[in-house]
Amino acid sequence: MTDTQIDAPAGVTLSDDAVSKVRALLEAEGRDDLSLRIAVQPGGCSGMRYQLYFDDRELDGDVATSYDGVNVVTDRMSAPYLGGASIDFVDTIQQQGFTIDNPNAGGSCACGDSFH
Repeated sequence: MTDTQIDAPAGVTLSDDAVSKVRALLEAEGRDDLSLRIAVQPGGCSGMRYQLYFDDRELDGDVATSYDGVNVVTDRMSAPYLGGASIDFVDTIQQQGFTIDNPNAGGSCACGDSFH
């Protein structure tokens, strides 16, 4: 069985598993006014780091899309770094959490949270 993926305007894709996990987290929060914000910030051991968090703000220039009722936003400064990236949710004995496969990253650190 393979996950289908939906393309966002910014070129970011979320797997079905990632969408399901975000939906479950939103339901646990008990709020329907939050979006998943995907951003890139300076920092981390490789120069840039990913941020995924719930946000109730709409920023000027945001690229937004809806994945079966789950709203995802990317700010205009982060969008170029995330074009073509795919986000999945993994729940195995070795790893649990969101994973980001980003073809724009020149390299990453061992933790997988930062890139250059």
